[in-house]
Amino acid sequence: MREPIDVRRRRILGVVGSRGAVRVSELASELEVSVVTVRRDVEELALAGQVRRGHGVVRSVVPVGRDVVEPVAGGAVALVVPEWHVYLSEAVHGARAVLEGAGLRVALHIAPQVVGAERPIVERVLAEGARGLLIAPRWRSVAAEESDYGWLARAGVPTVMVERRPRRGGALHAVDSVCSDHWYGVHLAVEHLVSLGHRRILLAARDDSPTARAVRAAFVEIVTGRPEIDDWEVVLSAADAGPGPGAEPVAEFAEQVRGRGITGVVLHGDVEALMLVQHLAEHGVRVPEDCSVVAYDDVVAGMGGTPLTAVAPPKTEVGRVAAELLLRRLAGGTGTRRVELLPELTIRGSTAIV
Repeated sequence: MREPIDVRRRRILGVVGSRGAVRVSELASELEVSVVTVRRDVEELALAGQVRRGHGVVRSVVPVGRDVVEPVAGGAVALVVPEWHVYLSEAVHGARAVLEGAGLRVALHIAPQVVGAERPIVERVLAEGARGLLIAPRWRSVAAEESDYGWLARAGVPTVMVERRPRRGGALHAVDSVCSDHWYGVHLAVEHLVSLGHRRILLAARDDSPTARAVRAAFVEIVTGRPEIDDWEVVLSAADAGPGPGAEPVAEFAEQVRGRGITGVVLHGDVEALMLVQHLAEHGVRVPEDCSVVAYDDVVAGMGGTPLTAVAPPKTEVGRVAAELLLRRLAGGTGTRRVELLPELTIRGSTAIV
């Protein structure tokens, strides 16, 4: 049944009032109506003095309060993400839409692949007057992560961690953060394989980022709690996937699959997943006939010769929520927020019943 106009317009006012500013295209998507319909509603609300219209953006007319930040000309927010990180690029786009919709300029900074690269970048942008910070440090190891806690906690501007969940009780415990619930994502992958009859499951994953470590820990916890799983293993997904030069590469991945009778594998992330599927094919292991595959990330998983069933963390939504938390802080909001968003599973052609 179509939603009454007055109800829909009240929902528009609620969204705009809570966020301060929102794009028309986002409202259309969230309300599940056409952009033309939202524009018509916004025009009527603007004529009634209930919202302000901009170019593709709707802004609140409510005075700046605890949870709404008024657009400020020239204001800048810094986004700091690792070099060549396709996964986080979607989060960046989500954050950018919200921040620019609120009238803030977004300055993107790419941290090179060297230890401690984020600190000088942050120090420079703060010296240049950045009003707030969204950051996803690389943190290839736990030691690297904890070494950054002190200076990040002293940044002196509203800060939100993106896809990073600092250790409980550490110096960053009281800093806002937004993450995907990777335990749930791994649960979706394992549950799907088990439902198809797979009882010998392997995880090939990186071990050089907080997300990778969360995926590995979740897999071990989940499979050890499933008595119907007869055999399982965790291996590195690529030769450079460990936190340091001493890491052992995946040796003859296809032989491990064949030799142990593995029928289901979870592969993190997408690029490694596509390469390992090619490796299996080159060694006569067919996907999904001989081995079912679930990728983790779903950035390019659907583009393989065999489109891969994949777990998709809510990457764009992570960025959007992180930006909203930052706007809330910039408006004087108090109380730390630690938000977890649930991934989804998209079933394609790489998984089958045993």
